[in-house]
Amino acid sequence: MRQGKARTHTNIALIKYWGKADQELIIPMNSSLSLTLDAFYSETQVTFSKEFTADSFYLNGAVQSAAENKKIIQFLNRARKLGKTTDFAKVESQNFVPTAAGLASSASGLAALAGACNEALDLQMTPTELSRFARKGSGSACRSIFGGFAEWQKGDSDETSFAVPLEAAGWEKELAMIFILINDQQKDVSSRDGMQRTVETSVFYDGWLKAVNEDIETAKKAIAQKDFKLLGETTEANGLKMHATTLGAQPPFTYWSPNSLVAMNRVRELRATGFDCYFTMDAGPNVKILTKKNQVPALIEELKQTFSPEQIISAAAGPGLEIL
Repeated sequence: MRQGKARTHTNIALIKYWGKADQELIIPMNSSLSLTLDAFYSETQVTFSKEFTADSFYLNGAVQSAAENKKIIQFLNRARKLGKTTDFAKVESQNFVPTAAGLASSASGLAALAGACNEALDLQMTPTELSRFARKGSGSACRSIFGGFAEWQKGDSDETSFAVPLEAAGWEKELAMIFILINDQQKDVSSRDGMQRTVETSVFYDGWLKAVNEDIETAKKAIAQKDFKLLGETTEANGLKMHATTLGAQPPFTYWSPNSLVAMNRVRELRATGFDCYFTMDAGPNVKILTKKNQVPALIEELKQTFSPEQIISAAAGPGLEIL
């Protein structure tokens, strides 16, 4: 019996990944840039044993469906190939993230599984190799291998598509993110399906691809210069551009709810009164606010006038992969 356990934190893309160039290997259409956070994380243990007669997957103590198992088994098959073993595995994952609600639970979950497999099978992968491996389970998982800022370089092959940490000289510790949980229920259109529909049918998708490369360079410049205003403006504009592509898809769809718009407008109002705050949204209705750590308490008090305390969670910059 061989066992490994790892913890990884979720990351929120400031410059979004939206669209796959290769569905099987999860090679993206564009590069992306994220901030790993400390509030949401996954802990995953994997046990390989000759005594097991099949693979099994438990999430928060509950055995998972055949569809969920299929994704995990495909990932385990890759690990087995690398570890030169045919042993079946038991995967036990605890998600301290609302699953499938646009809070990137798959990123932390699959990154933790990658780390646990690396430990259990003694694969001795470097961080770059681990990032590449995690990517094949969930694209954004490749960024959760690293703490702070990370750039997923899209590459054009399995070998060249992976994330790299971005040096910020500790500036990331001055930043924070506030989550406004509009809805923690499972969404109608999954990220995977929404992405594919957008790439294949959206009349706005070419414009997205042209703009996103420039956004990445601007965000990296902002990080290098510790320019919060430039990073915030770029983050907010990039997120809106991504969501615009879904309205041009066939059939059109959106991840926004009426309260998502309320939250976005509230951020604009607070910014006009002097707060350093910018919003972004992933493939879900929840709104994330990029801000400075020292402004979090006052911002939360302002947001409580519109949203309940249970809907508001704050997070600081988080660490990379940890072996438990």
